[in-house]
Amino acid sequence: MDRPGFMAALVVACLIRVPSEVVKQRAQVSASTRTFQIFSNILYEEGVQGLYRGYKSTVLREIPFSLVQFPLWESLKALWSWRQDHVVDSWQSAVCGAFAGGFAAAVTTPLDVAKTRIMLAKAGSGTANGNVLSALHGVWRSQGLAGLFAGVFPRMAAISLGGFIFLGAYDRTHSLLLEVGRKSP
Repeated sequence: MDRPGFMAALVVACLIRVPSEVVKQRAQVSASTRTFQIFSNILYEEGVQGLYRGYKSTVLREIPFSLVQFPLWESLKALWSWRQDHVVDSWQSAVCGAFAGGFAAAVTTPLDVAKTRIMLAKAGSGTANGNVLSALHGVWRSQGLAGLFAGVFPRMAAISLGGFIFLGAYDRTHSLLLEVGRKSP
């Protein structure tokens, strides 16, 4: 994997992901308000930068997540291949992706908690300024270790499922393209 290129793509993808995440999270905590109204309120009260609140914390979560998930996925596939003495099948790659995603999700949950706190903080508050270490420290002081890992099991479940589907499909597609390439003159 081209790590610098991948990381650059990740940073760019966050330009789209973060505004939708900000609106989604605010909709989740104020169910009576319509999504478009939430979007409009953010623009009116905070400007475009309000849609990007939590951008830095999202990138700071995504990079370590990817640095854990992808090498672990490759290592698990290599181990499984070695144990069975042949390359893993796509379903086995998917299982490795589920484990890798779940583990990466678990270890980066504190960063996800900080990102969520930053995105949902009242405009103008200390947390809203986007300082990840400050947000983590605030959670630690008020809720301890349990607060830093709030939502870890649903996060692991969702990302494990996503890792199973995405990395399994990726592996299968990769295998099919290699087959097509070998058959082409």
